[in-house]
Amino acid sequence: MAQQERAVKTRRAVLEAAAVVFAEHGYTAATVADILRTAGVTKGALYFHFDSKEALARGVLEVQMDHVLPERAIKMQEVVDLAMTVAHRLPEDPLLRAGARLSTDPVGRRQYGSAWPLWVGELSGILGEAHRRGETLAHVVPREVAELMVSSLNGVQLYAQMESGLRDVEYRVSVLLKHLLPSIASPAVLMRLDVAEDRGARVLAETAEDQDAGDHERGRGQLAVPA
Repeated sequence: MAQQERAVKTRRAVLEAAAVVFAEHGYTAATVADILRTAGVTKGALYFHFDSKEALARGVLEVQMDHVLPERAIKMQEVVDLAMTVAHRLPEDPLLRAGARLSTDPVGRRQYGSAWPLWVGELSGILGEAHRRGETLAHVVPREVAELMVSSLNGVQLYAQMESGLRDVEYRVSVLLKHLLPSIASPAVLMRLDVAEDRGARVLAETAEDQDAGDHERGRGQLAVPA
């Protein structure tokens, strides 16, 4: 078990190091040597998990959505929460920044793919449930709206990156949602949505508290002595 845990940690360390290098240099300019130096692992350890730079890029893309967010009574709020938590994480999360840069590389993405289909699929599922519940306007087609939101969010992210180094990306995503949601959500739902600039930070803090509480309960269960 200890060996398995070490392997999991090593794989994650390699992915995070690859993300740092990809985010800074892009796919073409990034080298395996750079990733090895950043990760602080041996070449053998890296190639045990990933047999090429292309495989590393695919691995980074596959973990773009490894944050589980709380479910909400209003599914459209989950759409907002997904967008705002990504915006909050972007400035400090190399995995997300690397995913964005890899996905917009016109040459590299032919080899390793893109994160966009994952985001579109996730949003399509949430929007589809919101539509079935009557939370959206009648004309809404979930897949079309999901693609619109992903493309719009990527545009905002790129603009914020160029203009402010992502310092104002949460504000810009909040503004986008305030203008986009009236054409998607029903009026009764729209007035209940929280699209404030600090929404992502609050949701992630809530998620961390829930995780800590869960860890505490599991710890108590492990210490309990059977009757």
